[in-house]
Amino acid sequence: MSKIVHPYAHRLITLRDWKSHWFADPKKYCDYLKGDVLIREYLEKKLRSMYVSSIEIDRNQKTTRFIIRTSRPGLIIGRNGEGVTKLKEDVLKKIHKLKLTKLEDFKIEIVEVSNPEADAAIIAYMIAEGLEKRMPYRRVIKQIVEKVMMAHGVEGVRVVLSGRLGGAEIARTEELKRGSIPLQTFRADIDFRRERATLSYGVIGIKVWIYRGKIFAKK
Repeated sequence: MSKIVHPYAHRLITLRDWKSHWFADPKKYCDYLKGDVLIREYLEKKLRSMYVSSIEIDRNQKTTRFIIRTSRPGLIIGRNGEGVTKLKEDVLKKIHKLKLTKLEDFKIEIVEVSNPEADAAIIAYMIAEGLEKRMPYRRVIKQIVEKVMMAHGVEGVRVVLSGRLGGAEIARTEELKRGSIPLQTFRADIDFRRERATLSYGVIGIKVWIYRGKIFAKK
């Protein structure tokens, strides 16, 4: 009980589903897994400024789908879908460059996040964006926490910053918490995300927990 467990992995099957959906024979398993990890890292890096919540990968025998959830779909789609077309071409080039398994029928789907203030990934990026614009870190996290607590369905939020805060010589940790975060309760819907803010004097680590109430099995 003393070990720190990732809130997402802690609730797999109980509340959460896997971020990749596919089955493969033992010969292809390693190739598919390597492809999922590398392509997801590439997309997260490329779409960092576009408020992406999550990237899900769905494979079957013929088609492969990448489902990108974002609060601002227009930034990715672009005019007349030009952004998605270019992104698809870039992914195929990356797959060829990394010598991964070729995708026969490849699709990218953009899904809008209906309540972005209750999504830990989007909130973590907003904090990183504020820090990279050299805004005072205390003001950034205070404004964000107040904004999250006003969102529909949110019952608690916790934000932790670590690093050379304010350009100080010695790294330290700053934390702000509102409401409750029951980490040990399986049916507690807790969204968690890590993010980095890259500044001229170093990297500041960001952790965000958002508690969205308890989920009970449907009778």
